[in-house]
Amino acid sequence: MDGRPESAGATPALALIAAVASNGVIGVANGMPWRLSEDSKRFRALTTGHAVIMGRKTWESLGRPLPDRQNIVVTRRRDLVLTGAQVAGSLADALAAVTLPLPAYCIGGAELYAQALALAQRLELTLLERAYDGDTRFPDFDRTLWRETRRDTRRAPEGYDYSFVTLDRK
Repeated sequence: MDGRPESAGATPALALIAAVASNGVIGVANGMPWRLSEDSKRFRALTTGHAVIMGRKTWESLGRPLPDRQNIVVTRRRDLVLTGAQVAGSLADALAAVTLPLPAYCIGGAELYAQALALAQRLELTLLERAYDGDTRFPDFDRTLWRETRRDTRRAPEGYDYSFVTLDRK
């Protein structure tokens, strides 16, 4: 076993991974409004050895390529050259560029999540039972199209609950 959650069905080609506050917030000022070390560990465990597909602003917020992953940045800037990442003009181009084992993980931002939701077969979400102020939200989606295959609820050091949730497309 590689530490990844098990669920029924074949390995998805595309998964979205995000931490989402109870009010839908995923970011503020091109960063995350919280620090949750267990979420960071889960993110690393799931995405290491896979492609991570992100928008340009997400790339800029990271400040560096994520190690041991194929970093692909989706941007309209065709002339952009990034050290440690491939540049793709669209989500479709990014998916076509994936060379590491599936799934590829869409890691944000909000605009790319909205595009990727239609193609994703899996959502790996950290759902925080606490609202945060922020300027970026996870897109609304039809939950009836998804089946929860795993949930692991925990308590954050700050005293609120959060859950690691895996949703597979029905």
